[in-house]
Amino acid sequence: MPARKRDTLLDTAERLFYAEGFHATGIDRVVAEAGVARMTLYNHFPSKEALIEAVLARRYERYLDDLRRATDEATPGDAAVALAEAHCRWLETTANRGCIVLKAIGEFEQHHPAIADQGRRLKRELLGVIGQAIVRDRSADDPAMAERLLVVLEGADALVPVLGASTVTSHLRAIIPVVLASPTNAHAHP
Repeated sequence: MPARKRDTLLDTAERLFYAEGFHATGIDRVVAEAGVARMTLYNHFPSKEALIEAVLARRYERYLDDLRRATDEATPGDAAVALAEAHCRWLETTANRGCIVLKAIGEFEQHHPAIADQGRRLKRELLGVIGQAIVRDRSADDPAMAERLLVVLEGADALVPVLGASTVTSHLRAIIPVVLASPTNAHAHP
């Protein structure tokens, strides 16, 4: 039962934080909507910040698992495209308000740098997953291409709230092959 309550808290907090923001969502709202006592929350998470960190880690792990699964199932030469397609599906089904990690970095940079640092670590982990897809496709490391693909994917995240997921993913599907076909200078990586 305790694991179930923890999952309920995480599910509820994730939904509320994503929809309304981290600072705008109070602990009382999370526990009320989760249907648990405030003490139950604090038995699982010593602070609101710890809850936020757990929400970010769990959600991002689901996202990265989707990307890894897509690249693992793709034939060599198609891994980066499969990763981008998995990203499109994520935007269409889960992230229609943009990236929760980027939101966390923005909200916590000044107020709680540890959460912003966690967000940057998660984005570096994404860069690593993209890099692995590039290596699988090209049998060589290309950090500049991995960064380029990260920039395109993150740009898509940022514009979902403006253009809508279907428009963004349509453009993303058209852009990805062009990006992947463009030459890079692996030594241009800063």
